[in-house]
Amino acid sequence: MRVKYFIDTNVFVCCYDEEQPAKKERALALISDALQNGNGMISWQIIQEFLNVATRKFAVPIKVKDASVYLQKVLSPLCHIYPNLEIYQQSLEIMEEYRYSFYDSLILAAALQGDCSVIYTEDMKHGQEIRTIRIVNPFVE
Repeated sequence: MRVKYFIDTNVFVCCYDEEQPAKKERALALISDALQNGNGMISWQIIQEFLNVATRKFAVPIKVKDASVYLQKVLSPLCHIYPNLEIYQQSLEIMEEYRYSFYDSLILAAALQGDCSVIYTEDMKHGQEIRTIRIVNPFVE
């Protein structure tokens, strides 16, 4: 049985971080595994966040043409979760119960909807269990 996992935006951002080669290598490996084996997924929110950061906030922003190619070859094949009322309701419940921001709660709700057992992120509490999901910082040894 394959373990399904969700990949947060910060992992995609690390793929472009030349100053931290170990993190970049780990991020690239996770995304490669997700694409090759179908174990990993993202939501529409991850696409939005990444494209915004990559085209506007990187030290050297990605050109729109290159962002479009990345969208088609990497982000789109991984995107399995789209907005719906259930995700919004669940994110509000997570926000209240676990005290995460609305946007982090939305990511957690998307991972739950995707039946993931792990979410890879460095923005949430490493090791914490949220319902059926374990939060894992992929860059912690």
